[in-house]
Amino acid sequence: MTTKKVEAKKDAAKNLQDLFEDCLKDALWAENAVKDALPLMVKNATSKALKKALEDHLKETKEQIKQLKEVFKSIDVKPEEEKCDAMQGILDEGEGILEETEAGAVRDAGIIAACQKVEHYEIASYGTMSSYAKLLGHKEAKKLIDEILKQEKNADKLLSSLAKSEINIKADQEE
Repeated sequence: MTTKKVEAKKDAAKNLQDLFEDCLKDALWAENAVKDALPLMVKNATSKALKKALEDHLKETKEQIKQLKEVFKSIDVKPEEEKCDAMQGILDEGEGILEETEAGAVRDAGIIAACQKVEHYEIASYGTMSSYAKLLGHKEAKKLIDEILKQEKNADKLLSSLAKSEINIKADQEE
């Protein structure tokens, strides 16, 4: 692979505000995609605790979409989505895990792994956006983003707890 200088697109971000808005558009697309993907994970999970965690996070995701729209409103920008290729890849991988595992604890462990990849991407994204909002002086936007970030971190902790205390142990015992 050769290294080359990349030319910016015509509509490329010219400043931090533009970059912040681009991140928000990606996040809105990503949350809507997660909202659409979670029911498939719920349907294929066998652990009652995992199903409940995913169902609860689906409700939370729907609220996060509303919160993101409030972030747009707080900075006087129309809420728009822009496809997030990274999240699409993570969600495609998650669907692949369903096809590559038998129903039961092993699939549940795979679902947790897939969902944690989503959470980690979201944590990184919201952390970055929080930093941008602070630098740009968008106090209300930062507050809303930090609230979503906290929820994503809590979801990740819950998934880790389920994996360590129950699901991974059962998956290790399956033949």
